[in-house]
Amino acid sequence: MSFDKACRHLARKHPDFPLLKKRHGKLLFEPMHMRSPFESLVRAIAHQQLHGTAAEAILGRLINKFAPADFPTPQNLIELANDEFRLCGFSGNKTKAIKDIAQKTLDGIVPTNEAIIQMSDEEIVERLTQIYGVGRWTVEMLLIFQLGRLDVWPVDDFGVKKGFQLFKRKRQMPVKKHLHTYGSEWQPYRTVAALYFWKEANLAMAQKKALAKAKKAKTARKSRR
Repeated sequence: MSFDKACRHLARKHPDFPLLKKRHGKLLFEPMHMRSPFESLVRAIAHQQLHGTAAEAILGRLINKFAPADFPTPQNLIELANDEFRLCGFSGNKTKAIKDIAQKTLDGIVPTNEAIIQMSDEEIVERLTQIYGVGRWTVEMLLIFQLGRLDVWPVDDFGVKKGFQLFKRKRQMPVKKHLHTYGSEWQPYRTVAALYFWKEANLAMAQKKALAKAKKAKTARKSRR
């Protein structure tokens, strides 16, 4: 990917984009091309509705059950008892989703690395959303972070919506329809816009936490006087 080319395109479409790029710099974007779609989907399910650290801890407990293998096979996960998933920290719905990913990998619905790179984004979305618990957002994360597709626009993602709100200085987060409209201007590099909006949202969250921590410390100092 020509990152500079993408940024120049976005700057032409929105005059404030260079300020966003200057604030966050050139982003490190290294898709996990060698990871299988099966593994990417299992990892995505583990991360649904959880903080990254908590999700990695739960996933780590599952992976450790099959050490020294780097990652369990589809057959491993199909044969693993539901109670074992629960002990790792997975909910019933996540267990059902992971087992369905494993079964549909064996059935050929989840494509191989070689097959998926030949498919369009929409073909991949249509194929993988047949799996229990796998929605469009989950597939979009695979498109971005495994396949490195450049024109993915995850309009349902909280971080993208929040980052866009901050970038546009809006009082409220945008609705999906508005994001679709704005996103059409940034084709074919909407992934790069999304990456910067995630950075913008994360920075705002970090600043908010730092402010709350400083305020708490100030209150504590006053109480000790």
